[in-house]
Amino acid sequence: MVQSVRRAASILRELAAAGPRLGVTELAERVGVAKPTVHALLRTLEAEGMVEQDAETGKYRLGSSLLLLGNAYLDTHELRTRSVTWADGLATRTGEAVWVAVLTGDHVLVVHHAFRPEGAVQILEVGASIPWSTCALGKALVAAGPIADQERLLAGELPVLTGASVTDRAELTAQLEQVRRVGYAVEDQESTLGDAGIAAPVFDRSGHVVGAIGIVGPVERLLVEPVRQDHAVTVRETARNLSRDLGATRTSHRRGA
Repeated sequence: MVQSVRRAASILRELAAAGPRLGVTELAERVGVAKPTVHALLRTLEAEGMVEQDAETGKYRLGSSLLLLGNAYLDTHELRTRSVTWADGLATRTGEAVWVAVLTGDHVLVVHHAFRPEGAVQILEVGASIPWSTCALGKALVAAGPIADQERLLAGELPVLTGASVTDRAELTAQLEQVRRVGYAVEDQESTLGDAGIAAPVFDRSGHVVGAIGIVGPVERLLVEPVRQDHAVTVRETARNLSRDLGATRTSHRRGA
């Protein structure tokens, strides 16, 4: 790997995770690189529009060029492109907001958001990043993914976002086994108090999981019976149809070794 590229990527990740602005000294400490090296990398990133320097404080923030790259990623992502119609249909059938997400590291990234029909003012969540263990989308993705990835993620950090967030590895393992049995995952206020989610994995033509689609909304609407079961069946059916749209067959769904 090219070391300078890795360091530049680390700087961008730190700026994305730590807040609006960081100085050269702060970035050098976080990345573990000498200040002159960090300064040189920042100058290069600034020239490319990937970071911007505040004129008053001298600190750096992410630049507008990254937004163009992010939009290009979304526009060329096959899962997102194929999911638009299915997500709209799922939102109409359930009356809830729909998210489509992919797994990036130990978080899920929302790549498409269909608003809840006839709802109150809603915030577009495209680009939101959520710890995999705290949402139905993440559990659906990990349960359907390679066993090695599941073991690695279970061994890693399990964040606590609410009092309902699950940090017991045995309990999470049991939940993932349940997802594989029934074909969908459920989240009960583990990411945001008052909110719940139901999601199912999406597969491509090779049979590998490429994302997940699910509904999110108030727990009193999503998880009350018999609505909960009706929603689960609808989400699972939509995920299967989206998978077929991506080329998957009824027998192609599989897990990596």
